[in-house]
Amino acid sequence: MANIPEIDIYTDGACSGNPGPGGWGAVLIYNGIKKEISGYEENTTNNRMELTAVIKALSLLKRSCKINIYSDSSYLINAFNQKWIENWQKRGWLKSDKTPVENKDLWLKLLDLSSCHDIKWIKVKGHSDNEYNNRCDKLATDEIRKHSI
Repeated sequence: MANIPEIDIYTDGACSGNPGPGGWGAVLIYNGIKKEISGYEENTTNNRMELTAVIKALSLLKRSCKINIYSDSSYLINAFNQKWIENWQKRGWLKSDKTPVENKDLWLKLLDLSSCHDIKWIKVKGHSDNEYNNRCDKLATDEIRKHSI
């Protein structure tokens, strides 16, 4: 059996206004090698940027991996760790109050991309002392600044 690559992925999303111009950033770390990616959307929300950061990072992987995903987004982490996403699916993409789940398009994409990986979803404190979370925040906010000039 082949060795399964182990990767750490840090992600963050940001929005100037909510909705408004948004940015996302991710840092992927594999065998001590770091890759940074980031992007921008003109009219979006903070939650969409949080999800997009993970989607873009997972899109780069070419085979099944063991992944630690670190995010300061309770929305993202709780959806998996507290089984919100499973419950949404069981209810036909409705929340417990019977209203539609927001960002269903991104959740579906994320489910598809994550299905072949062994992922541990880890909540980190935002704007704290986590070097890579801070770097992702800077990547995301730099994207907004770059496009607002």
